[in-house]
Amino acid sequence: MEYGISERKGFTVLTGEVGTGKTTLLRSALGSLGQRRVHTSFVFNPLLDPLDFLEFVLTDFGLTPNSRTKSGMLLQLNRWLIERYRAQETCVVVVDEAQNLSWELLEEIRLLTNLESSSEKLLQIVLSGQPELEEKLRHPSVRQLRQRIFLWCRTQSLTAEQTGEYIAERLRIAGTTNAIFSPEAIQLIYTYSQGIPRTINLICEHSLILGYVEQINVIPGSLIAQVAADLELDMQSFLMAPSQHGEGLHNPLRPMETGKFMNSFNREPGGGR
Repeated sequence: MEYGISERKGFTVLTGEVGTGKTTLLRSALGSLGQRRVHTSFVFNPLLDPLDFLEFVLTDFGLTPNSRTKSGMLLQLNRWLIERYRAQETCVVVVDEAQNLSWELLEEIRLLTNLESSSEKLLQIVLSGQPELEEKLRHPSVRQLRQRIFLWCRTQSLTAEQTGEYIAERLRIAGTTNAIFSPEAIQLIYTYSQGIPRTINLICEHSLILGYVEQINVIPGSLIAQVAADLELDMQSFLMAPSQHGEGLHNPLRPMETGKFMNSFNREPGGGR
């Protein structure tokens, strides 16, 4: 993604299941380009008509539209992009939840890639969305757009091992290297979350709150099962019943420590970096 944007390759597509960190990765990739000035328009609402889309992009780039016509806004955008190109600056439009884009707006976005110099694209476009976006881009009606996509990137859910490492890293950032979650608890967190970071955060945060209420020092697997039931996550027949809250009942966490650890899971995965 960083390469595609910095080298002005035009279209990049990022897909992945809900909660796998697409937005976090996008912001990280854009932030890594800090040595080169980057202008970003982040379109978080794909349910716009073409005129509203162009107006939003111009405004998000810090421009005041001189006209409410498509031709007027395109001319203004093109002039501004040329100025930025001459100043060796990069301009990026990121469209989130792009699987919900209308066919009409997809075509308008494709046409924006016609804004180019003799050798490079003036505007970099990143389409980010759920796996349905890939299916949409395979439709014959958008084959011209598909042919212009330089990079396809996909996020994946974490493995069981990565889930444990992820939890440990979030706790380390919060200020502890202690094993707050038992090995069994970590395995069950992976089972219930299916490795989705957002769901891992949700289970861990609720588990820490409940563990604090019950003054449990080490979160047991039985408590994870209880939290999963409360959150109405899919239950597995082989999981133990939530009846062993006594394990790890010594040395309760102090309230201030627990609050710190809870905060490590109540934001998006990239927030603690």
